[in-house]
Amino acid sequence: MATLERDPALAAADPEIARLIHEEIIRERDTIRLIPSENYASRAVLEACGSVLSNKYSEGYPRKRYYEGQEVIDQVEELARQRVQALFGAEHVNVQPYSGSPANLAVYLAFCKPGDTIMGLGLPSGGHLTHGHAVSISGMFFKSVPYGVRREDQRIDMDEVRALAREHRPRLLWAGTTAYPRQLDWAAFRSIADEVGAILAADIAHISGLVVGGAHPSPVPFADVVSSTTHKTFRGPRGGMILCKKEHASAIDRAVFPGLQGGPHNQATAGIAVAAREASTDAFKQYAHQVVSNAKVLADALSARGFRLVTGGTDNHLILFDVTDKGTTGKLAAQAMARAGLVGNYNSIPFDPRKPFDPSGVRIGTPAITSRGMGHAEMHRIAAWIDEVVAAPGDEARGARIAAEIAELCKGFPAPGILL
Repeated sequence: MATLERDPALAAADPEIARLIHEEIIRERDTIRLIPSENYASRAVLEACGSVLSNKYSEGYPRKRYYEGQEVIDQVEELARQRVQALFGAEHVNVQPYSGSPANLAVYLAFCKPGDTIMGLGLPSGGHLTHGHAVSISGMFFKSVPYGVRREDQRIDMDEVRALAREHRPRLLWAGTTAYPRQLDWAAFRSIADEVGAILAADIAHISGLVVGGAHPSPVPFADVVSSTTHKTFRGPRGGMILCKKEHASAIDRAVFPGLQGGPHNQATAGIAVAAREASTDAFKQYAHQVVSNAKVLADALSARGFRLVTGGTDNHLILFDVTDKGTTGKLAAQAMARAGLVGNYNSIPFDPRKPFDPSGVRIGTPAITSRGMGHAEMHRIAAWIDEVVAAPGDEARGARIAAEIAELCKGFPAPGILL
């Protein structure tokens, strides 16, 4: 059987796309991927996503479809739902959302009407666009009241959350982050939601793999609804899922279909099923704990080299550091790092005096490098390389040398799913 990397059909039909895919394979193989929302899907997940399931249209839900010929597809979706449900201990699961943002839109559609008040962590403090930011549909269609973090330690101020909730009485309260390196207090959010009569929604797109691996507390016992992507730390395909209490199952399912989308991407559903089976193993649990352990070591190593870390460290997979004291900007630092084979992303920090497109911070994480089997020794090497690059972001010779050293290191840690 031809591999995905060497499939002669693609090379013959479209050599340009085949070449670009090959170039991306080399990039993912030979660099240290530090973007915390990226990972490596297994070969099994990739094969499921590249299967003939892409050919089938399946509007509706198992045994309630609008098209015939669903005998196989129904079993695929039921397996995915059952496996995710068992992993999280959820009462109901929907695996049809196309990704995390559509999953969040389905939550709004299920519980809110235009103009309702919502609350979520503000984007500048580490929240997500879909939690009510002005440029998102969530901030355009709903009255958004963002909460933030304390200036002194950059941690979520639960007293502020409670005070804002009491004042504005939101219909929906989000607990979730995209650039926040600490655990969330699910019980405290539940208490606030109960006090003001809000629906509590937990967005665990970044940490779902850590949750099922036992490396992060689960929001499932506390939240009315939980949304997530299926990639990131979960190591599945690009997709989304929603977990909820039984009482909300019908509202969530109607919001996904027919409320927001038509037929699900069956190939992605199969990939979610495979990823969920992989996430049930002891090896995955060890992986999840190693992600956090690696992040803590990397954070400490960067701190020892003079980097100012937002919140002073990390409890999860993510590190956000300020490069202002290093005499550069987040954008310049991230671009220089990428040229040197250290692929992160520039990111705003709380109370950032700079604009979002040219901020003060860099965001990195350990999911992908942990998937490759890297450990504490490699975290110290990565910290040293980051320090070298950020100290002289315009030094192309230094960047080229480091890129070569990184490519050599990567040879000893094969990337999952990549055969070349």
